[in-house]
Formats: sequence, structure tokens, C-alpha cells
Amino acid sequence: MSDAVRAKVKEFILSAFLPGEDPNELKDDTPLISGGILDSIATLKLVMFIEETFNVQVQAHEADKEHLDTITDIVALIASKK
Repeated sequence: MSDAVRAKVKEFILSAFLPGEDPNELKDDTPLISGGILDSIATLKLVMFIEETFNVQVQAHEADKEHLDTITDIVALIASKK
């Protein structure tokens, strides 16, 4: 399941925030928030995507760098909700 979740998250990030970028450049450990790929509005869009796609609720305190900075972090957050 985590591979499918990882693929969906990566596809969303590429299409929503990095259109035209080489998919191979986005690694599981690429820093999204601390690397400047996601600003506050983009982070909220990511949270909405996570909640709608995976039918989970992301708490306000989880919408931060600690939980959403990398694809690995995002997949772990989603897995913790299942």
C-alpha cells in the first residue's frame, strides 16, 4: 500500500507544484517545505489532497515541516492515520 500512496503523493506534487519538472528529480527525501517547493498555500493544498484522496483527517498541528517536509514524511503521516 505505501508504494501506491507514495506514487499518488509524488504525482500530485509534480502536477500541482512542479509542472514540467523531471519526475526523477523529486526524490522521497527531497525537502518540500524547507526547500521552498511548498509555501503555506501550497501546504494547505497538499493537506486538502491528502484528506480527500486518502480519506484521513490531518490535524492543524500536523500541517507543518515535521510531518509534510518530504514524501517519506507524508506517507508516514498517512499510514499513521489508517
